[in-house]
Amino acid sequence: MTRNDAQALDTADPLAALRDQFDLPAGLIYLDGNSLGPLPRATARRVAEAVQQEWGQQLIGAWSGAGWIDLPQRIGDRIGKLLGAGPGELVVADSTSVNLYKVLSAALSLVQLREPASGEGRRVILTEAGNFPTDLYIAQSLAAERGFELQRVDPADLRNRLSQQGNGTDVAVLMLTHVNYRSGQLHDMAALSAAAHAAGALTVWDLAHSVGALPVDLHEDGADFAIGCGYKYLNGGPGAPAFVWAHPRHLPKLRQPLAGWMGHAAPFDFSPGFEPASGMARFLCGTPPVLSMVALACGVDTVLAAEAHGGMAALRKKSLVLTRLFADKVSADCPLLQVVSPAADSERGSQVCLTPIAGQEALAWPVVQALIARGVVGDFRAGDPNQPPGSIGAIDILRFGFTPLTLRHVDAWDAAEHLRQVIDSGEWRQPAFLHRNTVT
Repeated sequence: MTRNDAQALDTADPLAALRDQFDLPAGLIYLDGNSLGPLPRATARRVAEAVQQEWGQQLIGAWSGAGWIDLPQRIGDRIGKLLGAGPGELVVADSTSVNLYKVLSAALSLVQLREPASGEGRRVILTEAGNFPTDLYIAQSLAAERGFELQRVDPADLRNRLSQQGNGTDVAVLMLTHVNYRSGQLHDMAALSAAAHAAGALTVWDLAHSVGALPVDLHEDGADFAIGCGYKYLNGGPGAPAFVWAHPRHLPKLRQPLAGWMGHAAPFDFSPGFEPASGMARFLCGTPPVLSMVALACGVDTVLAAEAHGGMAALRKKSLVLTRLFADKVSADCPLLQVVSPAADSERGSQVCLTPIAGQEALAWPVVQALIARGVVGDFRAGDPNQPPGSIGAIDILRFGFTPLTLRHVDAWDAAEHLRQVIDSGEWRQPAFLHRNTVT
């Protein structure tokens, strides 16, 4: 594809107007929306309104007068529209890590409650070897606390491990991130959920790299629990609150471990004994962070604005074109790099991950820094030497996220061209690009 071809795609892009929802620095090609989404134009005004008019004028009365108390449910319903969840099924609260602790603990208890005899034999939390570290840390903590075992297997072995041949009857919970943060590989949620259920296990899905970037239907895809963050493709701002969902069929028996006052059936009765709220409100814990919540609402609205232009299906279609365009040009023009994200559209999230070829490992970090200096922002993920050699977890990754709300096709083409120039010129060898920052 030529640059003129990319420009022609932009001219015909039905989503092009959605870019105007954001404040984007001039000349910047931002390919890091899978870490932190860009700033919506509406956010600063809305947060200022919440500070000056609501907090400043209404003070404590804003909990009722401005509807602060209902923000977890109201924003949750808006996110739920992106995930096939019904009204009241999803709430916004806490962080991804905290919500994972809640749902994973609840799922383990539910398995044992559902199968008091055989449930004792289900002691395995199954995940993939390259799952996001915070998910692994939370699972390790719960496994040690509750007497379970965390097993990490290659993604290709998940279905076999859940089968009778793989002795899947010992699996209590399948815990996966829908899109792998290092490779961009997209799991088949429906197929893996079905395999887990056939083995008698429950499923917990982390949607941090999915929500707002690709279509998800939690009911159709057979999920039992789901969590995710608000600061990536939902554009909710740094540290934006996360969300949590549980299938309604499980709610009558669910008890989450962090029984805070906002999850009480009547929080303002101030009863000394805990009685869980009905529905998903029981997954709330502490006081909602109002200013972060109103910023998140603005971000979610930028994604919902796509409904008038084809919705998540249109965003997904554009995402696949952007990632394919970038990957194809890199493959053709950058022989020192190889694409490790799946080539098949059905297996790729909204990101492209690259790694240096053997013998060129030193270029990964400085190439990303040289690109940033040129105004092309991606990020770097270091490999873990303790992982099997050659595995996706062992290698350094140059990672580029594609947010279809803001990115143009010509941005993808130009980013790949900058990458070629940085490598061919040796620009990446400059000493300024060798220093490793704390945040990568």
